Amino acid sequence: MTVPLFDLTRQYQMLRPELEAAALSQLASGAYVLGPAVDNFETLAAQFLGTKHAVGVANGTDALQIALRAAGFERGDEVITSPFSFYSAAEVVADLGGKPVFVDVDADTFNIGAAQIEAAITEKTRAIIPVHIFGHPAPMPEIMAIAQKHGLSVIEDCAQSWGATLDGKHTGTWGDAGTVSFFPTKNLGAFGEGGLICTDDEKIALKSKQLRTHGQSQQYIYDEIGYNSRLHALQAALLSVKLPHSQSFNDARRKHAAHYRELLANTPFVVPFERKGARHVYHQYTLRVPAEIGRQKVMGTLKERGIGHAIYYPKPLHLQPIFEDLGYKNGELPETERACREVLSLPIFPELREEEVEKVAAALKAAL
Repeated sequence: MTVPLFDLTRQYQMLRPELEAAALSQLASGAYVLGPAVDNFETLAAQFLGTKHAVGVANGTDALQIALRAAGFERGDEVITSPFSFYSAAEVVADLGGKPVFVDVDADTFNIGAAQIEAAITEKTRAIIPVHIFGHPAPMPEIMAIAQKHGLSVIEDCAQSWGATLDGKHTGTWGDAGTVSFFPTKNLGAFGEGGLICTDDEKIALKSKQLRTHGQSQQYIYDEIGYNSRLHALQAALLSVKLPHSQSFNDARRKHAAHYRELLANTPFVVPFERKGARHVYHQYTLRVPAEIGRQKVMGTLKERGIGHAIYYPKPLHLQPIFEDLGYKNGELPETERACREVLSLPIFPELREEEVEKVAAALKAAL
């Protein structure tokens, strides 16, 4: 028996009748760009998250870019974000002519550290993009207090945290806006690309809708340069089928995480941490392999036994070639760099089987 890092077909088979009925209905409707399916999904998403507005866009990266612009970002602005993340947040800041400013992460959660944020603020700082990495909420009360003190916008990157909460409040609803990715492997995944901007700010919502459709304020009237970034109607219809199941999917992820924790107790592996008041949704189950054990050795054993695994992320953003001009040096963000040397992600998805979790844990113990 091999254990895949993820298997998208299991969820499809479970929901197949509903998904195929929704797809055929949408194909028959003739409404393929925006329209009722997108409107309906935006309403469902806003209700689920508890926000006033939700705006569907083409993907999670576009969601970040559009939300930043809608919040008033301008060329030359600095944006503080995490160096231990996927490239998108830093990428869009640079693409818009701004400067990403990286600060170190917390050793326990891998999330951006609130204390480090305040120390990095300058007169050019415009916004903070906290990334809720691996599905664990960033320290939003502390981040919001800093943002309010200094008059900064907060755009939450919720690509990995659909359904995660902190003190009962969903990620994406703390800041000025939250951005979501519906990439197929996400906790709420589409059958292709998709993204969402959620906000309570009507101006941000309206500007986001304008920017996603070429910047037009009304048909064929263009006030600014925008994007062709609309959530596909077919994807919206399929996501509307999956959304009501997303809490139970996250519950299953949490159950698997608890099983891993139990099986890996009394081993040197450092299992994921969950802050008090946080509901971690385990987009990834990422543990630490202490340096004295050797991550490569562990990965070799997993490979031999057919266990899917991955490193998210092997090289931090502040040391990426594209950001050399920012002047960061090795050792400057030590917790981030240590995480990149030690992290290892294991199979976790809702349809994972109990015996598969046990096989993964047995392989890890064998590597010791």
